[in-house]
Amino acid sequence: MRLQKTYSPKAADVQREWFVVDAADLPLGRLSSEVARILRGKHKPIQAPHIDTGDYVIIVNAERVRVSGRDKMYYRHSGYPGGLTEEGLESLRGRRPEEIVRRAVRGMLPKNRLGRQMLRKLKVHAGADHPHGAQMPKELSFDIRKVES
Repeated sequence: MRLQKTYSPKAADVQREWFVVDAADLPLGRLSSEVARILRGKHKPIQAPHIDTGDYVIIVNAERVRVSGRDKMYYRHSGYPGGLTEEGLESLRGRRPEEIVRRAVRGMLPKNRLGRQMLRKLKVHAGADHPHGAQMPKELSFDIRKVES
């Protein structure tokens, strides 16, 4: 009887691609879950839970992403007593619009070293331009229902 070995990908086996996603008028949650899937490498047959097999994702027009429902609050803590700072969605959108998308994607990745490594492959830009043209990113569109203004 001949046994078949289980294939386990090595870090050298991973071929990374670059994708660009236009976030204009897309719902934040649906966009974030699809981008997290690409960053984790779930779309590849080589995917393994212990190896970062994902691709690079560039998100443009992050300032035009749509959020529905009640007013969202973002929290951070300085580590000192009474150091809790809260900020509303519209305030953060005016100050750092790319942070809204980055935080949403970060929440959908693993909470460990591997998740932090995956998050480094995410490049978010508020406007329509990005400086990653040399990587020749492919246009990526998701089958997500756009939100009308």
